[in-house]
Amino acid sequence: MFAAHLCTPSVTGVWTFISSVFFHEKFLDLLRIAIMTVTLFPIRLLIAAFMMLLAWPFAFVASVGRSETTVEPQCLWRRVVDIILRFIMRAMWFAGGFHWMTVKGQRALPAEAPILTLAPHSSYFDAIPVTMTMSSIVMKAESKDIPLWGTLIKYIRPVFVSRSDQNSRKKTVEEIKRRAHSGGEWPQIMIFPEGTCTNRSCLITFKPGAFIPAVPVQPVVIRYPNKLACIFLLILCIYWILPTFCVRCIHICFCFSQFLPIYTPSEEEKKNPALFAINVRQVMAKALGVPITDYSFEDCQLAMADGQLRLPVDTCLLEFARLVRRLGVKPQTSEKVLQDYGNRARKLERQKLGLEDFAHFLDVPVSDVLRDMFALFDEHEDNNMDVREFVIALSVVVRPAKTLETMELAFKMFEAEEDGAITERELAVILKTALGVALLNVSYLFSAIDADDTGKITFDKFRAFVEENPDFAEDLNLQSTATSKTANGICPDFSPRDHDGTTDALSKKHN
Repeated sequence: MFAAHLCTPSVTGVWTFISSVFFHEKFLDLLRIAIMTVTLFPIRLLIAAFMMLLAWPFAFVASVGRSETTVEPQCLWRRVVDIILRFIMRAMWFAGGFHWMTVKGQRALPAEAPILTLAPHSSYFDAIPVTMTMSSIVMKAESKDIPLWGTLIKYIRPVFVSRSDQNSRKKTVEEIKRRAHSGGEWPQIMIFPEGTCTNRSCLITFKPGAFIPAVPVQPVVIRYPNKLACIFLLILCIYWILPTFCVRCIHICFCFSQFLPIYTPSEEEKKNPALFAINVRQVMAKALGVPITDYSFEDCQLAMADGQLRLPVDTCLLEFARLVRRLGVKPQTSEKVLQDYGNRARKLERQKLGLEDFAHFLDVPVSDVLRDMFALFDEHEDNNMDVREFVIALSVVVRPAKTLETMELAFKMFEAEEDGAITERELAVILKTALGVALLNVSYLFSAIDADDTGKITFDKFRAFVEENPDFAEDLNLQSTATSKTANGICPDFSPRDHDGTTDALSKKHN
């Protein structure tokens, strides 16, 4: 009886279990979205589509006869069209679930601040500020050919960027400068200086395009207080729309759209757009209450590259990539340059280089940036480095998705002349450098490749193994001595920090 009693769940226990599952807040949110998908979503989608169709004839009429190089006077009927379009766009966003939008601060006049810098950029819904202000933006040229949408885009007079034109970036900067120095004749340009979407947990490095004109800018910070906003970055566009269209009422403060005071650059900032961008970012981060990180869109591409060696979250190659950009090496680095570096490193025959020799190897002057880079490879703090490791790291940064090409280059630098093979220790050095970690156990991998137990492997054997086992990197035993910090609960904090000098030799390169 006692045993049977223990095995029989009580009614209260069963009800508690059912309640914990079916009345959980997240479950209720998903249930609500599922129901609204087949009820409210189609209605809202139709209303939003109708609003876009309604806006098209007004945008078309107002765009007829416009010149892309000059701006026409804002006559009465154009002002009326502008007001009508703003009203239609507001109705479209209302139909989409954005019922409440709060704007804080005062928007500056185009003559006072020709450029508006917005951050953080997290989703397509960041177009709300654009449609509510009818400011110009920077867009790819292909967008103007999209039916219906292209006409609406052309109405706000964007700065188009052409991917087929090699000089497009330079022309875009010149056009932004021309408009910014027009004395307020052109509409304000809204720019997202981060250059990519983020998860809003921090502000990444700002690109300098908005700051090269050296004119006053007005920072604008965007917030999405509603708890479902995180879905924007986790699923595809249709799933971004569903949670928004299906909730009863989403309190999106435009996003708590807050216009901060105009930031006027100093003489030093006018001469240094990067410094201008850094200081504006600090102001915006303080207003948002989020940290900043010195990594950028390029670092996101590096970390997410679809290669056979996926970088771990605590890799030091992101820091290395930042130093490469500051040193000005990457833009001019091609396959030919990498091969040249590799051949020169091989000829050194394992000879270690000091700081002066490293500067001579790269043909650059000794600088603080070069010292920081040298320190990454000065593993034993004896003022010496193995330049082969630098070449491997540079190859990963320049071509992150081409794992085999990087490994082939590394094998050529490390292999013995008599048999073209490397040892287990040399493979560990290569993979540690390619992954940017402090410690790495490659014994299992090496044994699997060295089936004949010769104690050495060639690149041909390595390539054959990789072709048969494309996911080989998943079995590597990464042993990082540093802790990957996730202060924001979403992504690791890669911001550089000072060290107390007690770091051991093996973890110095990682840190």
